[in-house]
Amino acid sequence: MKVAVLGGGLVGSAIARDLASKGEFRVRLSDISREILDTFEGDEGIETVQADLSGDEGLASALEGADMAVGAAPGFMGFETVRRVIEAGKDIVDISFFPEDALLLDRLARERGVRCLVDFGIAPGCSNLVCGRCLETFAKIDEFTCMVGGLPEERRLPWEYQAPFSPSDVLEEYTRPARFVRGGEVVTLPPLTERELVYLPGVGTLEAFLTDGLRTLLRVKQIPLMVEKTLRYPGYVDRVNLLLDTGFLGTEPVRLSSGEVVPLELASRLLFSAWKQKPGDRDLTVMRIEVSGTVTGGEKVTRTWDLLDRYDPGSMTTSMARTTGYTCTAGVRMMAKGMWTETGVHPPEDVGRDEDCYGFVMDQLENRGVRFMFRELHLTG
Repeated sequence: MKVAVLGGGLVGSAIARDLASKGEFRVRLSDISREILDTFEGDEGIETVQADLSGDEGLASALEGADMAVGAAPGFMGFETVRRVIEAGKDIVDISFFPEDALLLDRLARERGVRCLVDFGIAPGCSNLVCGRCLETFAKIDEFTCMVGGLPEERRLPWEYQAPFSPSDVLEEYTRPARFVRGGEVVTLPPLTERELVYLPGVGTLEAFLTDGLRTLLRVKQIPLMVEKTLRYPGYVDRVNLLLDTGFLGTEPVRLSSGEVVPLELASRLLFSAWKQKPGDRDLTVMRIEVSGTVTGGEKVTRTWDLLDRYDPGSMTTSMARTTGYTCTAGVRMMAKGMWTETGVHPPEDVGRDEDCYGFVMDQLENRGVRFMFRELHLTG
C-alpha cells in the first residue's frame, strides 16, 4: 500500500519513517522545504516530492498513486488539506489539529465513501481513545480529566520550556478561551486559569492550567464533568501572563516610528529562538488521564492512565514526535488492515468505542515503547 504523508515536519518525518520501516508501506513524503526532504536521502521506501500543499497542483502531485494519506500539514492549512484529500476520494488520518470543526466535512466524506480519522495524535488522540473506551465499559461516568504536556528534560531559565511546534501555535493556546464541561454544560473560562500543582512520579511537581483541548469531546453528552489541562514546570504561567498583561500577545497592530507591528507576530518570532530545541536537547511527554464513575454492578471506581515518555536517543526521535506520530501510524495500520471500515469523519473517541481497534492502537504504541501505566482504585467495597 502506498501512503502519501503530507508534511515533513517534526511529526510528519517520524510518521514517514515508521510507516516505511520493514517495507510495510511505500511512502511518498511531500513538503515545500527542500532542506527537510534532503534529510530523507537514502531512506529506503520513502519517495520525496517538493510541493506546495496549499495549491491544487502541489496536492495532486503528492497524492498521485497513493492509496491513502496522512495529514501532517501546519494547523492553519489542515482543514482545507483534509477537505481536498476527501474530494480526491482518498482515506486519510490527520494530526494537523486545525481549529475548524472537522465534523463539517463528515457529509462530504460519506458522499465520497472516504474514511477520515482526525486528531489522531497523543492529545487530542489517545485521551479521546480512552474516553471512548470508557463510554463502553462504565455504566456511568462522573468525571473525565486529562492533564498533558511536552517538556524539556533539562530545565533552563527563564522559560524552562521548548516548543515542539511553532511558537505561534503554542501561543494560540494561551489566547483562545478554554472550553470544558461542568454540570453537563459547556463552560468557557480564560486560558491559563484554574491552576493547580500536580505531582507525577518520575517528573515531580508540575503546574496544570486550563487550555482549550477537549475539542470533539465537548460533544459527548454522557459525562457531566470533563476538563483538559496543560502541564508545565511551576512558574511558567506567571511568565506567560507577563506577556499577556503587557500586550505582547495582542493581535492589533501597534504603530512604531519604523512602522506597524503585530505584537503576537513579534513575540512568536522572538520566542522561536528562545524555545527552539537545539542539538542534544531531549524532551519528555507526560500525561495523566483519570476517569471516575460506576461500573456494572454499582461499584464506584477511578481508572488512571499515566504516560511518561522520553526522547529516544537510538532513533534521535523526540518524545512529542514519537507519541503523536506513532498514534497516527497505528491509525494508518488499523485502516490498512480493514479494522476500521466506517466512512465519514471520526474523532478518536469513536474509534475507542470499538474494543479491537482500541486494543490495536494501544498495542502498537506499546510495541514502540510508548507505554501507559494503568491502575484502578475501587471506591466502594
